[in-house]
This record gives sequence, structure tokens and C-alpha cells, in this order.
Amino acid sequence: MKKVAIIGGGIAGLVSSILLARKGIDILVIEKKSYPFHRVCGEYISNETVPFLQSHNLFPEAFKPSRISRFHLSSIRGKGEILPLDLGGFGISRYTFDYFLYQQAVHAGVEFWLNTEVEDIVYYENLFEIKTSGRSTQANVVLGAFGKRSRMDVALQRSFIRKRSPFVGVKYHVKTEYPEDLIALHNFPGGYCGMSNVEDSKTNICYLTHRDNVKKYKSIRDMEEAVLFRNPLLKDIFQNADFLFEKPEVINEISFETKSPVSDHILMLGDAAGMITPVCGNGMAMAMHAAKLAGDLVMRFCEDKNFTREQLEKSYTLLWNKNFSRRLWAGRQVQKLFGKEWSSNMAINLAIHVRPVANIIIRNTHGEAF
Repeated sequence: MKKVAIIGGGIAGLVSSILLARKGIDILVIEKKSYPFHRVCGEYISNETVPFLQSHNLFPEAFKPSRISRFHLSSIRGKGEILPLDLGGFGISRYTFDYFLYQQAVHAGVEFWLNTEVEDIVYYENLFEIKTSGRSTQANVVLGAFGKRSRMDVALQRSFIRKRSPFVGVKYHVKTEYPEDLIALHNFPGGYCGMSNVEDSKTNICYLTHRDNVKKYKSIRDMEEAVLFRNPLLKDIFQNADFLFEKPEVINEISFETKSPVSDHILMLGDAAGMITPVCGNGMAMAMHAAKLAGDLVMRFCEDKNFTREQLEKSYTLLWNKNFSRRLWAGRQVQKLFGKEWSSNMAINLAIHVRPVANIIIRNTHGEAF
């Protein structure tokens, strides 16, 4: 039986491990942290995932995720409009959802190397040699699910990693009076802030800002008061919420550059294959869908001797581009509307006065049930 190694234990890595392990494939997941832990993430999942999750008994119903059906968009000055989300979604924290999926993976027989970071992967004679600081292993197939930016991207000399990215992501959980069915996108100079509820009536606040905003001030809090508070809606939220983290979760150098879904014979999943802009709120849905696509093809590769590695890589690339390349492109175009006063005002006016345009934007950044 062939062995599959998955580098990274986020949504994509965990879901693919579960699907393959339940089919009897020998699976190893290598994750640099230990569950449960927080990640910088908007924590909104489109309902396009619900049929898939329910069919595999992976929907986190027991945690009572928030049900989201409305979208609040505001300009830098706080002018806003609330739009219906026809498809809608649900909110659950990565701390809870990833740990839930991890437990499902363990139950399915997945082996985990936690608190372990991969240093190098070498492909030779149709096998992968995977090296960590303490040990090494071989695998017939490797799935790369190591997120937005990793030392593995450097080791593989992926082209996007050589380009500096100006974006910084910051996340909090808070307690505040916030409608459970509402997801918001509030603009501020040089960035935008998403808000939505997760389980236990907690609210996720996750924003993307330009690194120049961070460098200009002594602390993140000083930057928030000087920059985010330019939007009166954000000022009110930050001043009246009960913050649940001792300090925010922060990630630097977030890149939206085009990435390859296959690199050095490694099939890339989730953000490692391409990151959709946070304004679209569908990164987790794409991660699950990619995990399913890769899982089906890897299963065929393991069972069918006539299905070659070349066919595996070509098939995955074609499917990935068919399902996600347009959404990534649409997300990059939509992102250009946000973080600047004139363009965010234009986006609000479109939402108010040209509702079909707003609906097209929402549809183009969401997918269909899979």
C-alpha cells in the first residue's frame, strides 16, 4: 500500500488526511504546532461546503456554529449597506474546527508528527524523502498544505516567495453585541476589517493592513487607534468590545501572487496553492474542495497502476485551475475596491444603487456545492 505524507495540518491537510485514511491509505501529517491553536483567519465558511461536510460526518454541528445570511459593507467614513447573502455560510473558529478535524483524523488512523517542521523534501526514483530536524521518512505522494507562507516555499524556490508582500493580517476574538447572522467588511485607510460570529457567541475580528501602517506607530494598538478608528463603526466596536486574547494573532507577508498547484511533484492544497483575498471569505471552502479533488486523484493513483504520476499531476492542475483560478482572479479585482477612500465609496454606491453588480461580485467569489 502506498504512503501519503501531508505537510501541514490546517483545513486542507486535515480533510485530505481523513478522506484518504478512511479509504485505507497509510497517511502521515506533519504539523509544526500542536492542537488546538489559533490561526489568523476570517473563520467564515461558505455554505457550498455543507453537503460535502455532512456527507462525510464532518459538519461541526455540536459546536453550534453561527449561521450567516447578511453582509454589511462600509466605507472608510462608515457609510454602509447591508446585502443579503443568497448562499450564506457559517462561522466557527479555527481553534475549534481544526481540533475537531484533528480528532476525526486520529480516529481514522492518521499518524501525526506534531511540533515538527519539515526542513527539506527530495524527490528521486518515484519516491519522496522528507527530512525534519529530528527524523526522516519516505512517501509515495506528498501533499503540500503548509499555508500562506512557509519555509518550504523557500526550500522549493517557489517564485512568489521572492516577491515582498506589503500585507499584514491581525486577528482577535471578542465579546460584544453583534448580530449572529451578519458578516461585515469595514474599510479603513490601507486595509479592511472583517467581522463575524463564531461558536459560543464570540465575534471574530480579522483585518488586513499595509505594513506601512504598522511601521509608522509604536504598537498595533496605536496603529488601530490612528488608522482603523478613522472608520467610526470600527472605533465603536474596538472601544466597546471585551477582547479575549492577551495579544492579537499576527501574520506578516501575506501574498496573493499566483502560485502553482503542483511544485516539484508535490500537490499543493489550500493557501499553498493560491490564496483568495480575505474580502471574499472563502479560503476555507476552497481548501476543503481542493482536499476532495486531490484525495480522489491520489486514491486513483494508489489503486490504478496505469494512472501515472504525470497523469496525477496534470489532472490535479487542470481541476484546480477549472475550479479556482477564476475565483482567485475575481477576488484580486474586488480587492482593488477596498482600503482607499474613493474606491470604497464607489463600492458602497454600487451596492446601494446597482444591486445586480453587487450580487455578481458576491457570486463570482463564491463557488457551488461540491
